Amino acid sequence: MPVHFGGCKFDPETIITQRTTALGISYETDMALLEHYIPEAFELLAPPEVQVTFSKFTEINWMQGGQYNLINVAAPVRFHGKKDHLDGAYSLVVWENKTAPILGGREQTGIPKIYADIEDLHIVRPPHYSTTISYEGNTFLTMDFEAAGPINGEELDEITSRFASMNTLGWRYIPKVGAPGAELSQFVLYPQGMKVEMAQAGTGGSLAWTELTPMQNPAQYYIISSLASLPVKRVTQTTLTEGGTTIFMPWVRGSLNEDRLIKTGDNDE
Repeated sequence: MPVHFGGCKFDPETIITQRTTALGISYETDMALLEHYIPEAFELLAPPEVQVTFSKFTEINWMQGGQYNLINVAAPVRFHGKKDHLDGAYSLVVWENKTAPILGGREQTGIPKIYADIEDLHIVRPPHYSTTISYEGNTFLTMDFEAAGPINGEELDEITSRFASMNTLGWRYIPKVGAPGAELSQFVLYPQGMKVEMAQAGTGGSLAWTELTPMQNPAQYYIISSLASLPVKRVTQTTLTEGGTTIFMPWVRGSLNEDRLIKTGDNDE
């Protein structure tokens, strides 16, 4: 929108390319608590994990070389459909610091994107890295990382293979106008891949959620509180990677009943 100006021509062959620096911290959490936020069509993989990834995208082709920052909070899941069965990362929430990727990501690809101020990585006498995420001056997430040095050999090969093809899963939900319920409710597969050029493991990685009041963050405080309530039992992985990312046009792979988390209709999977 606004559609009366014509918009962009739809091209199913569109490929998005960009440079990526990504700092990922994953941690094991409580299975029962995390399941509250996972639709019934998905099964949490064991051990239950929360993956928090900071990404800085630059040289973005569709933004004519522009850039933006992102925080993705996801959980590894298995999708059980009538036709498809695949493993992927179900996006719980994605914060971005620019409007254009938020709008396209929500309406076109079904990824739950919302706005936040996301600092570039602060690098203090490498190997120390950190970033903070805030809303109108109120910090609600901090991430810290201490690199142990480059990853090489078989471990680098494993990371390169894992990042080469990634299944991001979203729930595209568009509410009705003037009435409760959904106008559209469906699962979306958002395939992407990263060609890893450099990877570093962390000797230490940590993150901290800070709950905000409705006054501090009226539209997001309950999201932050929900994530903060998930205990960090142990940090399972910390990595810093750099490389080129390719994102393919997503396609809808399943749908949900607008009232219940039950697959329905001829196109359900």
